[in-house]
Amino acid sequence: MGHSASVWDQRSEFEVSKDWNGVDQVVLRVPRGASARVSLHGGQVISWRNERGEELLFTSSKAIFKPPKAMRGGIPICFPQFGNCGSLEQHGFARNKMWIIDDSPPHLPSSDGNDKVSVDLLLKPSEDDMKCWPHHFEFRLRVSLSMVGDLTMISRIRNINGKPFSFSFAYHTYFSVSDISEVRIEGLETLDYLDNLQQRERLTEQGDAITFESEVDRVYLGSPNAIAVLDHEKKRTFVIRKEGLPDVVVWNPWEKKSKSMVDLGDDEYKQMLCVDAAAIERAINLKPGEEWNGRLELSAVPSTRYSDHIGGHVRY
Repeated sequence: MGHSASVWDQRSEFEVSKDWNGVDQVVLRVPRGASARVSLHGGQVISWRNERGEELLFTSSKAIFKPPKAMRGGIPICFPQFGNCGSLEQHGFARNKMWIIDDSPPHLPSSDGNDKVSVDLLLKPSEDDMKCWPHHFEFRLRVSLSMVGDLTMISRIRNINGKPFSFSFAYHTYFSVSDISEVRIEGLETLDYLDNLQQRERLTEQGDAITFESEVDRVYLGSPNAIAVLDHEKKRTFVIRKEGLPDVVVWNPWEKKSKSMVDLGDDEYKQMLCVDAAAIERAINLKPGEEWNGRLELSAVPSTRYSDHIGGHVRY
């Protein structure tokens, strides 16, 4: 079924369809041709295409699409934890649950704009969730696509009753890149990071930009609210803007680890890079009635226009 986004342009719409497992997906489209696809399994963005139809997110050819397994690719949502600790499954349960379309979302500030097509999703805890993480919450997610094809995700997590709780969070974004050895990240230089390959040792980034020649698994701390991923071969730059998310995870499994992952092709590490807007080092604490907001905006621009587009926010 199709829904017009608003009266301002009937060609902008979202449509709901089912995938081959019978799971609902929402497709957002704008007139210039950009699109995004969101699965209700995990509230996960599984496709983001520019106006030329080029896929901007990586999905493994060996990805397992059948619930409850989280799909390897797109933008899985990690909540209420990032990583693997305690009784919860790795990266939490939000990415493995069935979300619903929220027909009556609370009003968001007008800064979100009317020049977008959006869908609102909602996750509430099931009885099983309450057994392993006994907290009453509402997780509202808005996914929006702007007229120029920028993708925005806004998460609002509310403690609706009971006792205080804390959580960590990440938008685990898999970018599609031409060749990992041709990619660099700007905006994280001079920052401290936790190195997951060295027992989370705290180190300081020394490079002028982050480049890749081996496995990387780091959490950069206290990062700027705008960073950039430059793909030299495609002459494309991903600009990542974020609010409420102080940390940035950078991950590529490289050759050896890729071969041990059943849902990732042996050589696919060359075509992917995870750069996550996250809140990991310091847990987010919510008292009853409190709400947390975490916003991610992704743009893909020609590298020749990148310095203008970033607006001076990236530190050099």
